[in-house]
Amino acid sequence: MPGAFDPASLTRGAFRYFPVLPGRLEFAIELRRAMLEARPQVVAVELPASLEEAYLTAVERLPQFTVILYPDNTVPGEPADDDDSAIYVPVEPCDPFVEALRTAREIGADILFIEPDLGAKPHLQDSAPDPYSIHFIGYEKYVEIYRLNPPAEQAPDVIEYAAAIAWKLQGADPSVNTFVVTSLNLLDPVMDAMQIPQDEPARTQKRVQVELVNPHPDCLAEITIEYPFLQSRYEQFREGLGKAAIVDRPRVQYDVLRAAEKNYEQSTGDKLAHWHRQLMARYTRNLARINNDLVANLFDLAVAARSIVDDNYGWEVWEAANRYPAQQTDSDLETVRISGEEVWVNSKRLRLRRRLPRFKQRVRPSALKRRKKENYPGEWAEQLNGNSICSYPPEDIVIENYGKFLKTKAKSFISEERERTEPFTTSLLDGIDLRETIRNWHEKKIYVRHQERLSGEAGSVIVIFDEDRDDKYQYLTTWLGEHQNESDMAFYATFPFDHLVGPGIGRAEYGGFLMTLPPRRMFDVWTDPDYEFAESKAERLLMAGIDYSVEKLVVYVAAKPPRSVFRSIATRMGQKILYIPIGQLSATKLKKLRVVHVLDGYDRRPEAKQYIW
Repeated sequence: MPGAFDPASLTRGAFRYFPVLPGRLEFAIELRRAMLEARPQVVAVELPASLEEAYLTAVERLPQFTVILYPDNTVPGEPADDDDSAIYVPVEPCDPFVEALRTAREIGADILFIEPDLGAKPHLQDSAPDPYSIHFIGYEKYVEIYRLNPPAEQAPDVIEYAAAIAWKLQGADPSVNTFVVTSLNLLDPVMDAMQIPQDEPARTQKRVQVELVNPHPDCLAEITIEYPFLQSRYEQFREGLGKAAIVDRPRVQYDVLRAAEKNYEQSTGDKLAHWHRQLMARYTRNLARINNDLVANLFDLAVAARSIVDDNYGWEVWEAANRYPAQQTDSDLETVRISGEEVWVNSKRLRLRRRLPRFKQRVRPSALKRRKKENYPGEWAEQLNGNSICSYPPEDIVIENYGKFLKTKAKSFISEERERTEPFTTSLLDGIDLRETIRNWHEKKIYVRHQERLSGEAGSVIVIFDEDRDDKYQYLTTWLGEHQNESDMAFYATFPFDHLVGPGIGRAEYGGFLMTLPPRRMFDVWTDPDYEFAESKAERLLMAGIDYSVEKLVVYVAAKPPRSVFRSIATRMGQKILYIPIGQLSATKLKKLRVVHVLDGYDRRPEAKQYIW
């Protein structure tokens, strides 16, 4: 294939070099495949020789995580400045260096630790593309692209470090096939150093008091490079179990979010809408682009969950990503909790405040009446008579006020779209546009705003929480306003009397509703033959909203805009649909607004406040 990368360029005699990024899943997968195919006799791994025994013991404990702990002596032969200063090295399954040790033992290869004990490892100022791109371009092409952009100049400590690695490799048996696993940013310095004989390093550092500890399952997400849920899937991939034949980052992230959503519904009683998921997908994509990545990391997922939904869902996402069934608190090693600050430098913080009821908040004064409950199961259901239904007045006030708010907001949206800025000539029009004037200050001109007025008022308001393609909301009702300030209303919801909260008081959840003024005009929307053209409940409400609106504008709130045919229908009737994406409205407010109580008769109203919360 023209321009294809030649893998032989990484093979020098008996040595085959396999550069990796530490801790990254895609490199562990590619390394294991390559080693199982090549089955080398020796595997040389860029890990410290002084930690050989600790690493091999930790590998034996896998799939359980282990943390190697030793004092921070950055200068050979000298004690650490701080007696409490220590280095924490997590041994995790997705680390390609750890995978090299595991696979080497599996195929019976000898293991050679080649990292020199020269003190602090040199820090190379470079960056690599997102490893997920290996899924699209392949491992060989990834390495080729990286090597085409080497650092301008190698620092002296990097040259010394590479020379020490080369010295160790040159002492290996040159007649046997050797698989050299090294860091991607050290590949070329090491290969260059291998071209000339190297002297034994002049200084070495012996690490003493090396300990192994068992990290607590709750702290894994803070101390690992790849989050635990992903590493659990990688373990399944190694064992060839089920759906984990291929470990795909976006798919695993989707599973994390779904598991978190399930726990969120159980703990809070709230549900995520499809527009929540759409906004989270868009938000995480943008966060990944800021970091020049293809796929968002765990921190970005938690930020998006908290920002789009709430702190409770952000917490559930973090907890789901931290799930690693193989890790146990009972262990032959000491189990400790380790924070991210102890392992990483410049770690980022995310504060999540769970808003779940606490015991002390539930403690009530003895004189405070508790909410009434059934004396026996089915007591409230026995009191249903089915003669009539009515609404709960306090909820009517809330929803009417929100309808007025939506009318105002819709008009402001259209007004902003019709606003234009132009240089000042003879009139200030609607005022000076300071932002545009400052932006174009070099032109020595003043810019003014011209805002076209939107004629007409908003009449009907339609809010669609769920289009209900699966026919989940089967309670279809139309009821009339009781006075001149209360709208006629049609809605579809869950069946209220399946969830009784009091005698003759049912609790339901809106799928969507229509409000229109003046009242006392609306026929039953759900049986009206004029709306048979509609393909869904949402479209039927929209057609009725256009039909009953006495004003020029119709407000439509939903996750996606209506079909173009409805705009044509509105135009022929002399009206205009003002569309508001539901994602631009307050999720907290919509969550409260979505609950509706239906009373089994007007006589239930006086006592309803004792049962409705």
